[in-house]
Amino acid sequence: MKELSHLNKYLYKYKYHLILGIVFIALSNIFQIFPAQLVRYALDTVQENLKIHQSLQGLSVQGVFNSFIDGTIMLYGILILVFAIIRGLFLFLVRQTIIVMSRHIEYDLKNEIYFHYQTLPLSFYRKNNTGDLIARISEDVSKVRMYVGPAMMYGLNMIILFAMLIPIMFSINVKLSLYALLPLPVLSLSIYFVNNIINKRSEAIQRKLSELSTFVQEAFSGIRVIKSFAREKDSIKNFEKESNHYKEDSLKLTRVNALFFPLIMALIGLSTILIVYIGGTEVIKGNITLGNIAEFVLYVNLLTWPVTSLGWVTSIVQSAAASQKRINEFLKMKNDIVSSEKLEDKIKGRLEFKNVTFKYADSGITALKNMSFKVREGESLAIIGTIGSGKSTIANLICRMFDATDGEIIIDGIDVKRYEPSYLRSQIGYVPQDVFLFSDSIANNIAFGSENFEFEKISLASKNSDLHDNIKYFPDGFNTILGERGITLSGGQKQRLSIARAIVREPKILILDDCLSAVDTKTENTILNSLKNIMNDRTTVIISHRVSSAKLADKIIVIDDGEIVEEGTNESLMAKSGVYKELYEKQLKADETVA
Repeated sequence: MKELSHLNKYLYKYKYHLILGIVFIALSNIFQIFPAQLVRYALDTVQENLKIHQSLQGLSVQGVFNSFIDGTIMLYGILILVFAIIRGLFLFLVRQTIIVMSRHIEYDLKNEIYFHYQTLPLSFYRKNNTGDLIARISEDVSKVRMYVGPAMMYGLNMIILFAMLIPIMFSINVKLSLYALLPLPVLSLSIYFVNNIINKRSEAIQRKLSELSTFVQEAFSGIRVIKSFAREKDSIKNFEKESNHYKEDSLKLTRVNALFFPLIMALIGLSTILIVYIGGTEVIKGNITLGNIAEFVLYVNLLTWPVTSLGWVTSIVQSAAASQKRINEFLKMKNDIVSSEKLEDKIKGRLEFKNVTFKYADSGITALKNMSFKVREGESLAIIGTIGSGKSTIANLICRMFDATDGEIIIDGIDVKRYEPSYLRSQIGYVPQDVFLFSDSIANNIAFGSENFEFEKISLASKNSDLHDNIKYFPDGFNTILGERGITLSGGQKQRLSIARAIVREPKILILDDCLSAVDTKTENTILNSLKNIMNDRTTVIISHRVSSAKLADKIIVIDDGEIVEEGTNESLMAKSGVYKELYEKQLKADETVA
């Protein structure tokens, strides 16, 4: 219950739902107990008047007497029906309070988790896979909802019913009550153990389902690769294998479930036999009436489901506690990318790295080593290097997706740790290496991240990124809906849309992280020429492994294995005949070979 105490704030929030639910449970139980007593009165009435009925055989008053008895029995029957309807109404209200409360808590908890996910740094997503994140916000929350909904409802119902019914039973006959209740603890324990087995096997099924979902997600996301390599049969074979594991675990669970109701019926039957036998001896002794036996049979049937649910509820609580523990693990994680002063000063764009070293905590790889460079306001810097040299890490550090292990990153003379992270990022236009587009219109994808945008700005951004002419040929133009992850577009079109998304915000700092890798040299030159105007009056960082992308930059640094090996202008670096010129000549030969 320690883990589930996290939900107390929600129970307090919806306390009126819970209080009303308890009241309605109590009222429904009152109208559940009364009918059993009416059955006793009806049977006792018949038994007590049977001899009188026989003694009036042949007399004219027998018909009047029979009518009176029939009327009395009919009245009991009508009252039982009315009580059943009233109880049904209160059961409806119970679900409209407690079950509705559980849905509200489920909604709030999912929002809390999703909001918390959004606050966590990029390092969190490097450590945890998407399937696990989704499982905690869906499957685990659903199990928690079962605790604050059905488990709480049936648990309260059992407590209230026992508090009402047990005193009534013992007031009638202690011996019969003890024998009637004897099988119920056995039933509860049996259901508890069966449910534990069910719970373990359900968790195994859940893990298999998660693995199956992850496999399917990867298969559909990489369908182009699967088809390109003609591996459809292998994919189907692997899916059948994963699906077969899921089927086997499901069959194991079904076999255990098959024990559930036979076990309940056997123990109910035993309890009924004991009531009839012990009750019969008590009737012979004159301690109780025949009506009491019928009444006790009904009472035991009333207690059967609450007692059965005890084991079920216990398993639900255990399962919910395990799920809430998994949820709490993530909720307890704190975002270490926070602002020391929450500054929101207007950024001009002066950028400086001072002896910056960065080491990835999860892999232990040192991506940058004692790196220092400066970019003046409105100046452009090209960072050239081979794959894995640390180029993208620089972009992530400027956007403060990570914090430097050592050294300082300074913007306008202020350490980036003093800025509010969300404000800092709003002043930066970032075009990532891996483009991600949403299943939305082209216009909305370009305007992503802008609360208010004008179509003219969107159109201009598309022109500056050399995308406008392509959009014109789409059936709905800017309103064309893209497929999942932008599958409608080619690789080059995706990158150009990503560029448009960054520049439409008119950022003070523009970062192009190898964003022209999927376009040909001609398109690259067109985009770079278009970017000339955009780069005016804003600091631009061009990150690339292609030397051709560095031509527009005022300054170039060449990095290798996380260290700066050369820096200068295009002309000065070409004159040095060093690493930069070597890269240039290699790429020039490669382009000539392709041509």
